[in-house]
Amino acid sequence: MSRIDESKEFIPVRIAVLTVSDTRGLDQDKSGDTLVGRIEGAGHILADRKIIRDERDEIADQLRAWSLDPEIDVIISTGGTGLTGRDVSVEAHRDVYEKEIEAFATVFTMVSMDKIGTSAVQSRATGGVTNGTYLFALPGSTGACKDAWDEILRWQLDYRHMPCNFVEIFPRLEEHKRRK
Repeated sequence: MSRIDESKEFIPVRIAVLTVSDTRGLDQDKSGDTLVGRIEGAGHILADRKIIRDERDEIADQLRAWSLDPEIDVIISTGGTGLTGRDVSVEAHRDVYEKEIEAFATVFTMVSMDKIGTSAVQSRATGGVTNGTYLFALPGSTGACKDAWDEILRWQLDYRHMPCNFVEIFPRLEEHKRRK
């Protein structure tokens, strides 16, 4: 159940979108377009957008660079989460995470089960945190991007969402790096 506390002010989040594909360019990037439309439609800011090949080190390097950029709060990648040999987004994300958000994969699987049944077992969506930045790896289908945004991320990236959300804990994501 999702509730919005209308007494709170909406806080736009700066989100970068990374499409992982060996074959697509921006003009064929329907999943990236889907995410951008939903991000901007919700009132958030598209901080950056790129397409990168299915290469683990290149993906991880881009995630690290964006996670260190103070103008980016959240990174959402699409593509490369499947089971084939070229699907390395999950591994690249995990190379970068300081903490994994295990429940993101669980909730995504629950949402997917409602839409695609047992085929949901083939998805390896993941989420995590590094350098005070949230990172999410979504499958490359537009349906998966819609489901992840509409059912999970739109709520968790809205400061007004009750009883809790990702935005309200931004200030505490790096408290372990402060001196005591």
